[in-house]
This record gives sequence, structure tokens and C-alpha cells, in this order.
Amino acid sequence: MKVLLINGSPNKDGCTYTALSEIEKELNKENIETEIFQIGNKPIRGCTSCEKCENNRCVFNDDIVNTVLEKCENIDGLIVGSPVYYSSPNGAVISLLDRMFYSGGRLLKYKPAAAIVSARRAGTTSSLDVLNKYFTISNMPVVSSQYWNMVHGNDAEEVKEDLEGLQIMRTLGRNMAWLLKCIEAGKEKGINIPHSVEKRQFTNFIR
Repeated sequence: MKVLLINGSPNKDGCTYTALSEIEKELNKENIETEIFQIGNKPIRGCTSCEKCENNRCVFNDDIVNTVLEKCENIDGLIVGSPVYYSSPNGAVISLLDRMFYSGGRLLKYKPAAAIVSARRAGTTSSLDVLNKYFTISNMPVVSSQYWNMVHGNDAEEVKEDLEGLQIMRTLGRNMAWLLKCIEAGKEKGINIPHSVEKRQFTNFIR
């Protein structure tokens, strides 16, 4: 089993990475393979709704979006981490996820997911709300912890002093591992993911 942890910060070893690393340690203790993928500081274009997606890939191939989608083909769980700048996830994370889920959301269906955020002080809960909506529109079980998935600090060293925040991350890692193992055990007993027998309905509010 493998979990992809997306570091949505332009700072490779900053606050978000520190939180994700704490999760990664717990997953590895449970023999879950992990990869922390840092999105970097190069531009990521937003979705243009061109509807030219094909084979679970975005038509634009000049940034990291299709690289991440390729990784999503071979994972069992997803964790997205983002810094908070203006009471919302990092703009690059939004651009990445918009195109990921629009073009390749099928790759993530029924895979457990979690969002974690890092902030100096505030804006964390509103950011979590934004990130979790990507999962809940895509049939992805959302993994929780003992408190909202956030750490606080102005740099990595301050995050390390957020003892409660780091404990939340460790608990999240254990909960993710537990759910992945439950799903695997279910498959061994013949309990497979649900398949919709209904035609998808779309209701527009303007007639």
C-alpha cells in the first residue's frame, strides 16, 4: 500500500513539510509506503475548463499536474498539505487540484484522503474546508484525527514546538494506515468498492 503526500508549499523543508513528515513516520511504522512530493515554486496554470482532458490527463503538459496524476494511478491514499497565506490554501495548490480532479478524478475514486494545513495563526479551518471539498465530490473517504488537521508556526522550528499539532499529525497517520488496512481486509473478504447503478443526475438552478 502506498500514500502520496503532496507538499503544496514552495518551501521544500518548511512548515508544511514538517507536518507531513510527522504523518509519514507513522505510516512507515505501519509498513505503508510513502512519497512526499513537493510542488515547488514554478508556475502551475489554472483550469480553463477547455474540456479537452483525455485518458485522465490534462491537455496542458507544461507543469507538474500530469506528473502528479501519473503518480495517482499507483497509490492507495492521498494527503494534501498546504500553507495558509490569505485564509485559503496556497494558490498553486488550488490550481493543481482543480486540474487534477477535473481531468483525473476517476483515479482517486474511493481512495482515502486527508488535508492538512499550516499557518502562523489563523485561516486554517477555512482552508481545510476548501481542500476537503475536492475529496467529498469524488467519493473519497476523508480521514480525520483527534482535532482539525493543522499545525501552527512561522517556520519549521516553531512547528516542532507545536506539540499538539504534531500529535494531531501522528494520529492522522495512524488513522490513515488503519483505514487502508481495513479496506484491504475487506477486499480479501470479497467486499469491494461500490459501483453506481444509477445514471448521473445534474440539476441546474437556472432554467
